[in-house]
Amino acid sequence: MLVIVAPGQGAQTPGFLEPWLTDPVFESRLNWLSAVAGLDLAHYGTEADADTIRDTAIAQPLLVASSMLAALAVFPHPADAFAKVGAVAGHSVGELAAAAGTGVLTAEQAMVLVRERGKAMAAAAALTPTSMTAVLGGDREEILAKLAEHGLTPANDNGPGQIVAAGTVEELAALAADPPAKARLIPLSVAGAFHTRHMEPAVQTLAKYATAISTHDPRTRLISNRDGHVVHDGRDVLRRLVNQVNAPVRWDLCMQTMSDLEVTGILELPPAGTLTGIARRALKGVETFALKTPDQLDDARAFVEKHGSPSEIDASPTWRLLVAPIKGTFTRKVDVLRETGATVEAGEVVAKVASLRDEVDVTAPHGGIVVEWLVEEGDPVAPGQPLVRLHPAGSPA
Repeated sequence: MLVIVAPGQGAQTPGFLEPWLTDPVFESRLNWLSAVAGLDLAHYGTEADADTIRDTAIAQPLLVASSMLAALAVFPHPADAFAKVGAVAGHSVGELAAAAGTGVLTAEQAMVLVRERGKAMAAAAALTPTSMTAVLGGDREEILAKLAEHGLTPANDNGPGQIVAAGTVEELAALAADPPAKARLIPLSVAGAFHTRHMEPAVQTLAKYATAISTHDPRTRLISNRDGHVVHDGRDVLRRLVNQVNAPVRWDLCMQTMSDLEVTGILELPPAGTLTGIARRALKGVETFALKTPDQLDDARAFVEKHGSPSEIDASPTWRLLVAPIKGTFTRKVDVLRETGATVEAGEVVAKVASLRDEVDVTAPHGGIVVEWLVEEGDPVAPGQPLVRLHPAGSPA
């Protein structure tokens, strides 16, 4: 099982795109995305210094464009990816690149959203002096309690021993004076408290743009930052992309889902290194590949061949399938739906999947007619596993 991941803000380094721009195809595609973003991304990816590309309004479009274009370099024929990629995920703003890669959004839609996301988050950060601090080591529950005591948000939960606290500079100063036991604090050079209540103005801005966007359902498993669930409704993906701006990134739960899927290989798109580093510590035995420069492309494709397997989701038109959001035990919700031919209303709950951590309803976003159940009552299911096949209401089944 192959998972492809896209990094978030902070992964960028000065000049990281320079070797990629020796390829005229990559360069022309970057110029096109630059036009959409209204930024000279080639300049920012090759000549700009660290302080310049730390600017949220620049960093975010730069990261999303880089990941999307590198994915095209790995898969020159994009449709080939769905025969190899078992799941995708993106950390924070990287989730926009992941959504584009699965077909939920077009590249242009992703660039408009990330352009406005970066500007809105920068504007929100300017309202109140805020920042973020990495909390390394220590006991997780003690750390969370200490953050709550000082009014801070665990904005990024990246797995064992890696939590990022966010809040006002005064709240972070109080934490520095009263740190959790056995934990090391590292102040981060960021423009604000991302993924906290301080970003609410940016959520409102993005929500307005989202109303103009049409989506498609993902063509492979998309693992959500919010809760680690596999999301298979394009409209839900878009809602989550908007709301994640002021909600914590639960990368720990994303990795738990990868473990549930029995992932064997994780390929990180450029600027790579951060997420594969986390995976090496949290997902023992999983092979990783950090794609940083184009001279690694042949090795990256060999890595894909080694770990790749077709996504179950892409086996049929996506609007006909409802899939499991998490690993757990399957139960039908409505008794009448045990038989084929039953009609499901749009938004109706048809099943649930229960694990030790969650019990999640499975809804039919488009409705339809039950053609066949693909699992039996009480079966264990994996994240993204198809559960039931539907035909659109009014279509011959």
